[in-house]
Amino acid sequence: MCADKSKKYSENVLGRYYVDRECVDCDACRTQAPEHFGRNDSGGYSFVFKQPETPEELEKCVLALEACPVEAIGEDGES
Repeated sequence: MCADKSKKYSENVLGRYYVDRECVDCDACRTQAPEHFGRNDSGGYSFVFKQPETPEELEKCVLALEACPVEAIGEDGES
């Protein structure tokens, strides 16, 4: 199982990382990289609001991807 670009949420900003409809709102990504992942309160899911720009930010996004229990975070988005 892995994230599916065709099922990503529209709130994701354009770029490498995204969250798809498999998100279970567990807060793992927002805990690992709160500067990059936000929450849609009415829908109960996360999305990427800022793509990483530095090696440190990239590392946080990788940790978020690895922490996702349902593999709802993808790293094959469009730039």
